[in-house]
Amino acid sequence: MKKIILKSVLAITIVIFASSCSAYHSGYMANSAALSTANFSYAKQNIKGEATATYILGIGGLAKETLVDNAKQQMLNANPLKSNQTFANLTVNFKASYYLGLYKTLKCTVTADVVEFK
Repeated sequence: MKKIILKSVLAITIVIFASSCSAYHSGYMANSAALSTANFSYAKQNIKGEATATYILGIGGLAKETLVDNAKQQMLNANPLKSNQTFANLTVNFKASYYLGLYKTLKCTVTADVVEFK
């Protein structure tokens, strides 16, 4: 009888730990430049910036707007725009990871292409 109870408790514990770690992804794409005519060329493609926030028991981290801004600023610092350049095909993606329902990380990734107008 004790072995059955021990196996049941162990199985329930494994299920709780395995099911409490999860992740989800979300994102959107916004076009920031009108590319309807052939008066541009791609200067850089697939540049990115990232920002991460950590929450413990739901406390901490940054607001989503701040995460997006931090990721965009990191992208701009690594790839400064020159004259006649702008972003195109701008995407913002979020990945939230949960661990045991106590710890959460939220990662924001901003990617874009840099186009240069003639």
